[in-house]
Parts: sequence; C-alpha cells; structure tokens
Amino acid sequence: MTASSASRGGDHGVRLFAIAVSLVVSLGLLAAKFYAYRLTGSTAILSDALESIVNVVAAVFAIGALIFAGRPADRNHPYGHGKMEFLSAAFEGGLIAFAAVLIVYEVIQSLLGGVTLRSLDLGVAVVLGAGVVNLLLGLYLVRTGRTYESLALVADGRHVLSDFYTSAGIVAGLLLVYATGIAWLDPVVAAVVALNLMWTGVRLVRQAAAGLLDEEDTGLLDRLLGVLQPHLGQGVIRVHHLRAIRSGRFHHVDAHLVVPEFWSVERSHELAEDLAERVMKELGAEGEMTLHTDPCHRIYCRMCDLEDCVIRRDLFTGRPPLTLDEAVQPDMPRGRP
Repeated sequence: MTASSASRGGDHGVRLFAIAVSLVVSLGLLAAKFYAYRLTGSTAILSDALESIVNVVAAVFAIGALIFAGRPADRNHPYGHGKMEFLSAAFEGGLIAFAAVLIVYEVIQSLLGGVTLRSLDLGVAVVLGAGVVNLLLGLYLVRTGRTYESLALVADGRHVLSDFYTSAGIVAGLLLVYATGIAWLDPVVAAVVALNLMWTGVRLVRQAAAGLLDEEDTGLLDRLLGVLQPHLGQGVIRVHHLRAIRSGRFHHVDAHLVVPEFWSVERSHELAEDLAERVMKELGAEGEMTLHTDPCHRIYCRMCDLEDCVIRRDLFTGRPPLTLDEAVQPDMPRGRP
C-alpha cells in the first residue's frame, strides 16, 4: 500500500537556478583569481585559482545531475533518479581532493625553484573580494540545498564555503609575507590550503557514499517517529520494520503496521493508505510510504485501545512511546510482550 506526494516542479526549477548562479559566479571568480596570480606570482593564490577550476567543473556536473535527478520514476528506475545527486557530490569531493594534490605539486615546485612575489597589495585585494563573494554564494547554496533537500546543492555550497576559508587563509598568509618579507611563507600557506581541501573532499565523498549505500539516516527516522507517534491508537497498534532512504529529494519509506487480527483486508488496507498519506504530508517530504499490515495475534492487548475489540484477552493499560529500536526491528514479537 503506497502513498505518494505530488511532484514539485517549482522546487526543481529553484534548484537548477541556484546551481546556474553558482556556475556563472564561479566563472567570474576563476578569471579574477588567475588575474591575481599573474599579478603576484603567488603559489598560494594559484592554489585558490586551481580550486576555482574545480568549482566550475563541479557546477557543470551538478547541473546535469540535477536535471537527471529531477526525472520521474520509470520502469528502469522505479525509485526515481535522485541518487544521481549523491554521485554528483562524490564526483565533486573527488575533484576537491585532486585539486589538493595539484596544489601540493605546485608547492614543491615553488620551494625547489625559489619564490618571487610582486604586487602583493593588489593581489590580496582581488582575493579578498573573491572570498567575500564566495561566502555569500556558499551560504545561499547550502541554505537552498537544505530547504529543497538537494545534496548536490549542499555539496556545492560547502565546497564554495571551503573556497572562502581558503581565500581568508591566503589573505592572512600573504599579509604576513608582506609584513615580514619572508617569501617562502607563501608556499607554506598553499600547503595548508591543500590539507584543508583534502579533508573537505574526503568528507564529501564519505557523505555521498552513505547515501549511495543507503546507510541508515537516523535523523530522518527520528522525524518519522515523531510524526507516527500521535497516530498510534484505534487500530494503529504498533509499527515495526521501519526503513527509510533518500534518493535525492525523494524519500522512500516502508514499515509494517500492526492492526487488529479480526479486521478485514479492506479495512486494514484503507487504514494503511490513509495513514501513509497523512504521515508523508505531515513529514513535509516528497516521496512515498508503503505500509505492510500484520495481524496482532492478540499479543498487544494491553497497549491497544480499540473499543470494539471482540477478542480482547487483557485490559488496555497504556500505550508506551514508540522507540527507534522497536520501530526498526524486522520482526514483531510472537509471545506476550
């Protein structure tokens, strides 16, 4: 028994607009940072520019991923195409890590070949301005991604924010070089940038892998429990074998619903359909919920408040809260609870 929420075409348009903004801004910042590098010859600024190349490539890939992820479910992909967003996030994480490797290479070359810097004041100003733009863009992307449940946007936003932190570190480092005159501090700053990027890339890949492998989303399950709890009673006895996965912005939820054993198939079906629809609506999520009904076998009498029960064995004493451990158990108890 399945309940599905309506598709949100407008939401998909917002996601695409956000990633298009990211692409346009990233192209402009890329040009500005390479201009700053040509002015100064700074390895640190070059590292920032290399990261901006990743921003552009990742934004292009994310646009394709969002378009593909927005396609409706079909016979070849019965659960939709949303996991493409996780693949996009993994790709972006890999690109970030690769950029870190390139920066380390440039650091080694700079240290071996000697460091010559020039026009640091103008270069620092350009990098500082680019960093402020990245801060605003990153906050916008993360907020939009969380609001519209797009991991691709969140990943792109976090990458852009890491670019801001990179720029801030580079500005601080170059100001130190400017104040002390110690030129070799420039590649040292770039090396610190590379380590930060490597950490960011690994975290993104780890998060994307969790989604692709359907790792348990405890936060989502807790939200589901909060929505299900008020609906227990009057035939909705207990819930078990609760599972939930995200495929992009779509949520796929299934569970076993314990109902009175003497109910007809039709009555159980209607209850499950109605409950699934209400839960997804109250959850505020786009997706579907499937409920399988299990007969109670009269083992839940003490927590069942159904007034017209004709086979009750024990008096109703109370309904204990539904816990996560109970809800995710695959099997219902067979003896007296």
